[in-house]
Amino acid sequence: MAVMRDETFGPLIPVMKVKGDEEAVRLMNDSEFGLTASIWSKDTDRAYELAQQVEAGTVFVNRCDYPSPDLAWTGWKNSGRGVTLSRFGFDQFVRLQSFHLKDYPK
Repeated sequence: MAVMRDETFGPLIPVMKVKGDEEAVRLMNDSEFGLTASIWSKDTDRAYELAQQVEAGTVFVNRCDYPSPDLAWTGWKNSGRGVTLSRFGFDQFVRLQSFHLKDYPK
């Protein structure tokens, strides 16, 4: 279904029944996008293990409603177009410049 593979914005949370963890991660990663994902489980340790396998810049566990301002909100794959929130979000507003100078004797 397109709603499971495309990047959607709005009040939409597609839910799909899967046979197990491996299928869930495979289907979550089967997209050209990777902005945000959410894993729901009574076993938060296992959910954290799965979250590390998900190809998304932001992964929620047992929630999907609160991007924490102290954590970077960023995407992977074709969603990787910058960063907001956290100190990394502020970095998007500065332009770095390095000078490498060698002074010659006068």
